[in-house]
Amino acid sequence: MELTTAADVAAACDDDPLLVWAAQGMRDGMRAWTLGGAVAVASPDLNRRDRLTVRGNPREVTRLVRLALPQVGPEYRLLGDRPLVEELAARMEQVRKPKVFAWMDTDRTPPVPGDGDQTAAGWLQDADGEVGALLARAAPSAWAVPGLPQIRRWAGLRAGDGQLVATAADAWSCPQVGFVAGVATAAAARGRGYGQAVCRFVFAALAAEHGRVALMVDTDNHAAIGVYGRLGMRVRPVAAAAVSR
Repeated sequence: MELTTAADVAAACDDDPLLVWAAQGMRDGMRAWTLGGAVAVASPDLNRRDRLTVRGNPREVTRLVRLALPQVGPEYRLLGDRPLVEELAARMEQVRKPKVFAWMDTDRTPPVPGDGDQTAAGWLQDADGEVGALLARAAPSAWAVPGLPQIRRWAGLRAGDGQLVATAADAWSCPQVGFVAGVATAAAARGRGYGQAVCRFVFAALAAEHGRVALMVDTDNHAAIGVYGRLGMRVRPVAAAAVSR
């Protein structure tokens, strides 16, 4: 059965934040289906990929994916909990080896800053050039960069000399889930709490607006995972896998 509203998707997936985020409020171009207890959400150009986000029993999800794939474009990648995507790769010859990483989310406002925590973060104005330069130096593989569609705004923190030393984006958010990407801190400024301060500011702003906040992070980025954990985020192992057609 095809789902046509964000409320239908939320009900079908038990309000799973990953699936709800994938649905993007069911804006134009989004599609979703359910089969038994399985749910699949097709999201074109979401976080720079065409994604088919899935949830449910592996047997039912396998059937649903086989029905959904012919209805979406050839570049869609499966996204879901790591054990599920790995099981789909074992069951379906066309599913390639999954790439593993972590989804993190929270439904609460970050803790109040402690003594010594940097608090001068805020939304930036007309700073795309500075943000782009910082990302090129400090996080060249960042998925969010200035100028991409669905990036709403950038937050940042400046050192005493006015130089931008940390940044993060409100990117690919939807009405029910705020999404953070493009987190970076200048190499010379690391270890001083700047990145945590920017994330605290963005998490609080998006939690107030959307109710929940999420991001994706590489599994081996232990420093970032530690920062996000201190701000109330929970780790959820996920995986993505390309599909041969």
